Amino acid sequence: MGKGGEPTESYDGSITVRILDDETGKRLERCSSFVEAIEIVKENQYTHVETKIVDRDGDVVFSSVDHDIDTWESIWKQEKLRQGVDVEEYDCPYDNISCFADDLCVQCKMDKVQDDIRQVE
Repeated sequence: MGKGGEPTESYDGSITVRILDDETGKRLERCSSFVEAIEIVKENQYTHVETKIVDRDGDVVFSSVDHDIDTWESIWKQEKLRQGVDVEEYDCPYDNISCFADDLCVQCKMDKVQDDIRQVE
């Protein structure tokens, strides 16, 4: 298990949100955290062509063209928690990106219940 109380993430102010618009072009917003970047994306997602979150390495980790910010935020939070604790590796047979060993998707939960019933019989 991970060490309690230690942060699973640190910020150095180098996270950037790129906001693309047909009329005004590209605008960059520097953020002190992913939480701040997510809020900026949510504020601009319906009024601009595309929003992107770029990490400190220059990699685009979110694009509104490819993902929904609420879904991405949920996965980001789950991964952030996983960094703080040791969780067994789990590959969802249904390729559900929100399925984890400690938080199964609906199909995997149903499979687990069926397997448990078979073991009792």
